[in-house]
Amino acid sequence: MAAAIVVTESVRVPEHALHVHAARASGPGGQNVNKVATKIELRVDLDAIEGLSDAARTRLTALCGGRLDADGRLMVTSQATRTQARNLEDARQKVRTLVAAALREPRSRKESRPTPAARERRLEAKKRRGWLKRGRTQSEE
Repeated sequence: MAAAIVVTESVRVPEHALHVHAARASGPGGQNVNKVATKIELRVDLDAIEGLSDAARTRLTALCGGRLDADGRLMVTSQATRTQARNLEDARQKVRTLVAAALREPRSRKESRPTPAARERRLEAKKRRGWLKRGRTQSEE
């Protein structure tokens, strides 16, 4: 069983929320790839994560997107390296990054206005365009 994943001092993924499964990987490993199960599938029960606010939990669910399985668990895979231990650490880091991203609240957009000079430039451009179009219709008649 994998140890708990500590994201911050107050947020952690407990050990019982992690389910690790090893499988045969494609990619690096040479002939070893046919014998050893180095690919790691790490499933995380999102409801069991400790210290997440409701808003952060909603953001995390949105960030997970297509990586949720039928039971609502996050599934992270790693087969980047040739060893099971390093792939497990890589998968744990991916989970840590996802949870940390969900903890950051998105900045609210501050409404802004165009400057007076920008308004003036816009109106001048509209006048020039209208003058150009008026010039076309007069020449056709």
